[in-house]
Parts: sequence; structure tokens; C-alpha cells
Amino acid sequence: MAKNIQSLERAAAMLRLLAGGERRLGLSDIASSLGLAKGTAHGILRTLQAEGFVEQDGPSGRYQLGAELLRLGNSYLDVHELRARALVWTDDLARSSGESVHLGVLHQQGVLIVHHVFRPDDSRQVLEVGAMQPLHSTALGKVLSAYDPVAHSEVVEVEREPFTPRTVTGLADFESLLDMTRARGWAADVEETWEGVASVAAPIHDRRRMPVGAVAVTGAVERLCPSGGLRPELVAAVRDCARAVSRDLGAGRF
Repeated sequence: MAKNIQSLERAAAMLRLLAGGERRLGLSDIASSLGLAKGTAHGILRTLQAEGFVEQDGPSGRYQLGAELLRLGNSYLDVHELRARALVWTDDLARSSGESVHLGVLHQQGVLIVHHVFRPDDSRQVLEVGAMQPLHSTALGKVLSAYDPVAHSEVVEVEREPFTPRTVTGLADFESLLDMTRARGWAADVEETWEGVASVAAPIHDRRRMPVGAVAVTGAVERLCPSGGLRPELVAAVRDCARAVSRDLGAGRF
């Protein structure tokens, strides 16, 4: 265990070294700067290179940071930009709907909640930022599965757990749900994940028109579905919120 931790520390130090100072560094420079034997430094660099975190310039043999680090950094920035752009709109949605609002993104075969606005009343509530939700049963998850090819691949390749008698688990039926989601531009979860809870969600797109997340209103079934179906004005409000955030991210009109 200690050896593994030391290797991670050395790899992190190497990435920090490459991130500062000269654009490219040779093996000898890296080894001497970190107090490592050349063989040890080369082994770490080779591993980082295989993972795309480090690239080696062919003619000079020098090393620099790789494209994978840039992708990870952009992903981190995208989530924070998404949350920042959504703050005002999700607050407005919570006030107008009187219900909780969640902002979610695809993460590790599920939906990661990156922002949560409490229901605007005096009830006791638990902050759900950082919580994970399933892709196949929640409104947020169905929206991401419908619009994001990566989410779709992940959700159809795993066993879909029946959380309640209403959960759709069969592949053909689930694909039909996704087709309907794409056709109408929103997804619903009426007691498919939790008994007595309903939700409606819509997709958020970035400047490249790529799906980067989804926004949802969640509350008690009797409030969201007083007549058996989701309140039309609630669906419209969620879609308007998603469009507004998408516009702020540079997506234009949807």
C-alpha cells in the first residue's frame, strides 16, 4: 500500500512539474528535479503516457502534459459553468413551482446531483448535492439516456433494477420511453424510483448543442400529479428553465 501511495505522489509531482516552467522537459531534467532515478522516472512517465496524461515529443524526446488532462479539466470546468449558469434559473423554477429542483450530470453510470434548490417552504429537507441517482428510472436519468449517447450505452448494457412496481426494466419498453422522451423533449418519473415521489426533467445543451446535464422538479405525487398526470404548467416551466440555461451556455434557441 505504501508503495502505491508513493507512486501516486510521484506521478502527481511529475504532473505539477510539467504544468509549470518550461513547456517540455527531458527525462534527465524530470528525474533530477524530483530526486528520482532515471529508471523510476521513466516508468512513471510511461504509465502517464499510456493513460494520455503525458505526451512525448518525437524529435526531441521531451515530455509535456497530454490531452487527457485537458479533457478532464474541461469536464470539471463544464460542470462548474453549468452550475453557475443554472443558479438563477433553478432558483426561479423552485419559487414558481413550489418544489425542489435538481441539476444532474452523467457520472459513473448514474446521475450525479451537482445542484439542489430546496422546496421553498419551512419543511425539513436534506441537501442532495453529491448524491447519485439511477439512469433508467429517474426523470433526470431518462433525459440523459435519451440525449447522451454515452449515457444510453451505459444504461442499456446493465441490468435495470426494479425499484418499484412501476419501474420499466425491459429493454424494448425502456427504448420506447427514450423515444417518447426525445419526441416530447422531457421525461417523467412517477413513482418509478421512490413510492409517492414524482419528477419531470428536461435536457440542457451547451454551445456545441451537446447534452451536458438535465434539470428536474421533484415532489410528492399528489402535488405534481393531482389529476393523475403531471401538471402541464410544471412541464412547461421545467422545459423553459432548461432552455434558459442552454441559451446561457451558448446553445442558442431550442
